[in-house]
Amino acid sequence: MPNIGIIGAGTAGLHLALLLQQAGVTTRIYTNQTAEQVASGRPQNSVSHHAPTLARESAMGVNFWPVEEYGYQVHYHHLNVPDGPPVFRGDFLRPSRVLDYRIYLPRLMAEYEERGGTIEQRSVEPADFEQLARHHDLIVVAAGKRSFAEYFGERPDVSPYAKPQRHLAVGFWDGVAQTEPRAVTMSISPGHGELLDLPITTFDGWASALLCENVPGGDLEVLMTQKESDDPEAYRRLTLDKLKEHHPTVHERIDESRFKLMRPGDVLQGAARPVVREDYRLLPDGTVVLSLGDAHSTVDPVTGQGANSASFEAQVAADAIIEDGVVDERFAQKVALRLRERVDGLSTWVNTMIATPTPPHLQKLLGAMSQMRTLCDEFTENFSYPHRNGDMVATPERVDAAIARHAALGNDPTTGKVS
Repeated sequence: MPNIGIIGAGTAGLHLALLLQQAGVTTRIYTNQTAEQVASGRPQNSVSHHAPTLARESAMGVNFWPVEEYGYQVHYHHLNVPDGPPVFRGDFLRPSRVLDYRIYLPRLMAEYEERGGTIEQRSVEPADFEQLARHHDLIVVAAGKRSFAEYFGERPDVSPYAKPQRHLAVGFWDGVAQTEPRAVTMSISPGHGELLDLPITTFDGWASALLCENVPGGDLEVLMTQKESDDPEAYRRLTLDKLKEHHPTVHERIDESRFKLMRPGDVLQGAARPVVREDYRLLPDGTVVLSLGDAHSTVDPVTGQGANSASFEAQVAADAIIEDGVVDERFAQKVALRLRERVDGLSTWVNTMIATPTPPHLQKLLGAMSQMRTLCDEFTENFSYPHRNGDMVATPERVDAAIARHAALGNDPTTGKVS
């Protein structure tokens, strides 16, 4: 079996390392942070792990947070428009889970090392790849870094945006009552942005990860541009005011006297431009350098897919390594082909969701979801299979077909509109 060097200790890198470790394949992880540094750092994300990812974790023996205790199975949706529909619900067939990555990643790093794996702390740049190739038969880049993004280059056919379409702010907040049943809430304020309220387990128990996806130039953009660290109390009040105006169904669950960050500094602000990059490159000696996870694609978090996509990519790469035992360009081509449907489908879904103004066919779908429970259930379940939602929203004709299919089941096909 080949010897694999993995750059990055995020979901893609750790899942690939653990999967290969189970199969007896030698790996080494290179990362610029220790587990202790990750655990003591700022929040990394608020991503959900959906059922296929959780099943993969169980198969690897690292599902330490069972959904019976830590999971949720429902999405609530709200469109903040005059005379808009009431909150509408969609259900998963199997639960999902949100966990603070400052807990998650160090635990998996420790498990990998306890099983005999090696994690080397060092910063790696593309200039180091040829030196690493003297020790490894395959180099997997599974870390998001500008130099890696430039090394692989973009696929323009699925990377249409020249700049981020949302300015992001996510905080882990106390004082937000959980829904019953426990659920993720998506609230949409047309022209201003989306809010995802996610039930997350942190160091100090349950919190609400309030992920604000703010339209540049809209009224909510200030949640990203005003730095929380400059005046934490002013930022707390600003957040409350903006939630009350734009996302009232979440605000009504807040106890303002208790509303505060779980820990000082538990806020992440920034922006992500959705991009899909080339699948691999070859070094002069023929060694494959494979892109996975954040190196392969940058995903806007509005659909909560970054970690799930990374885990899926790790599984595909691990399967091909184990099947072939040879990690040449033919191997890389197989991995690229197997990834393409899901990665490109997810890209279609994300790029449609964050388009401004909202495309009319997406408006129509959201309106129909508010009236047709089975359609909303299907859209929700497809968070576990994101390319299916990419198929659904790809064209107006596909949205019409989805609505017609559910209308035939006896649903009311009445639609709504988001301006």
